[in-house]
Amino acid sequence: MSKLWRTVKRIFLWSVALFFGLSIFFTVLYRWVNPPVTPLMIIRLFNQYGKDKPLTLKKDWVALKDISPSMVQAVIASEDNLFLQHHGFDWSAIDKARTRNKNKKRRIHGGSTITQQTAKNVFLYPRRSYIRKGLEAYFTVLMEFFWSKERIIEVYLNVIEMGDGIYGIEQAAQTYYNRPAMRLTKRQSAMIAVILPDPRHRNPSHPSAYMIKRQATILNLMDRIGDVTFQRQTVKPM
Repeated sequence: MSKLWRTVKRIFLWSVALFFGLSIFFTVLYRWVNPPVTPLMIIRLFNQYGKDKPLTLKKDWVALKDISPSMVQAVIASEDNLFLQHHGFDWSAIDKARTRNKNKKRRIHGGSTITQQTAKNVFLYPRRSYIRKGLEAYFTVLMEFFWSKERIIEVYLNVIEMGDGIYGIEQAAQTYYNRPAMRLTKRQSAMIAVILPDPRHRNPSHPSAYMIKRQATILNLMDRIGDVTFQRQTVKPM
């Protein structure tokens, strides 16, 4: 029995070491290398196959310098207005979300930062669970340590789901407005930011009354936060 226990213990320790080693390796690697695919992209392809739909995965990576400053400002204003100040977690937003979610009849609200959302999109699966949230927190810490804020927002804007089979801001800009991400206007950027909580059921080309109202709110928030300033440059919207 003791021999079996030692074997199990050895396997467990090696598994833990392998997990931490690989997670740190890929986090550091993605500091410079663009993630080729994400778990969500693979899941969506399997879903499409299971429903006999055409397999669709549209994405084109663009550097942060080739993305409209308005788009950067819009997602920060709508998703995480303290992105440049926090270190991965917005504790006040988490507390507010926890309070709202005590009402079981209301739609679940998240308090995730852009870093947390990027960690989930790049490394994890979308289903809610305590295990996933724990892993999300772990990868969030790694990303905030190894990546710059510029890299986090660049990866976020390139991997996030923006429609059925559409990923990243370049494909969203081309699909919805027939223009590159660099040429998105302030209003177009705000409208794309509107769809992020539910990208497969909201279309910027055909906005609902709610989407137009939400766009106005985001535009107001963009004016309030002003220019987005990273360590080396200031991002000014068009």
